[in-house]
Amino acid sequence: MAPTLTGSPTGLFLAETEVITSHRQRHPATPHHQTQQRYPWHIVWRNVIAFVYLHTASLYAIYLLFTTAKFVTFLWALFIAVLGGMGVTAGAHRLWAHKAYKAKWPLRVLLVLGQTMAFQNHIYEWVRDHRVHHKFTDTDADPHNSARGFFFSHIGWLMLKKHRDVKEKGKTVDMSDLEKDWVIMLQKKVYVVAMPLLCFVIPTWVPVYFWGENAWTSWYVAAILRYTLTLNGTWLVNSAAHIWGTRPYDTTISPAENLSVAMIAFGEGWHNYHHAFPWDYKTSELGDYRFNLTTGLIDFFAKVGWAYDLKTAPLSMVRLRAQRKGDGTWEDPKMPQAGAGHRHNHHDGGLWGWGDADMTTEDLAMVEITHRKSE
Repeated sequence: MAPTLTGSPTGLFLAETEVITSHRQRHPATPHHQTQQRYPWHIVWRNVIAFVYLHTASLYAIYLLFTTAKFVTFLWALFIAVLGGMGVTAGAHRLWAHKAYKAKWPLRVLLVLGQTMAFQNHIYEWVRDHRVHHKFTDTDADPHNSARGFFFSHIGWLMLKKHRDVKEKGKTVDMSDLEKDWVIMLQKKVYVVAMPLLCFVIPTWVPVYFWGENAWTSWYVAAILRYTLTLNGTWLVNSAAHIWGTRPYDTTISPAENLSVAMIAFGEGWHNYHHAFPWDYKTSELGDYRFNLTTGLIDFFAKVGWAYDLKTAPLSMVRLRAQRKGDGTWEDPKMPQAGAGHRHNHHDGGLWGWGDADMTTEDLAMVEITHRKSE
């Protein structure tokens, strides 16, 4: 999960000018393994300069936060950070990238507005790269391949042009569902205008107009610092949650269960579970909203009727995966002392989510779908 690098004139973080078109192709799953071959680096200097500015300016913003900024400005920055974060986690990630649930158009519009405020490039690009990441985790086709280390998977991948495998594999990902969604295609069309307004102009203007905040302070605290912190929170899912933590569901993949990342990223840190069951709307086995605020939001809208067809893995399915591939730390809720038992560590290949052509009929039959409703 992160800002993408693909070419379009819509964003700050652009590595190239090519546009990757999507062609649905069924292809065999590729084993996930660490990259052995090196490839030449092509540094995108405008991204490097932008990141240096953002992080340097954020240090100055922290100074302003403790010296001149009004407390209500801090609360405003926190509020819009949560709105933007939910647009990414509940929207771009769980709804559109993984099709883990469905949403009525009012909720889709709200999530698109939040995701636009977060400025991680428009959802069509975000989803394509994220599906490629799941399908080809830790290979050269993975945009933020964690096999290249923490720095690369956190921010370095945005400072370089994409590996050619990312472009080629991106063409194989089915994006037809997004192309049929008028909300997504409208965002893509107006993004170049909507993003600056929602990410920088409005967040800066509101404190100045409504409670007399200094414009300089508002720019650095409500716009720059808020944006930089939300970026790093997202990046931690790609980096830290692929390096540190337990792997109770699958030891053959790098994603791990990381509580710290889960707290920072609204529940996206339960990453071993998420890569094992990418179509599960909870992205975790846990039901505690304290460490998974995004699930709480989706559950709320399911009760309202705006979210429906919520997909989740039943205990029997989780138990089977943990017993076959887990690290032994998983405890069966019905038999707490049983552990994961004997494991057969054979990787079956990645899935990007519900609708992936490589999802087995057995898995399809086991998935539980709640709040069923027609559009």
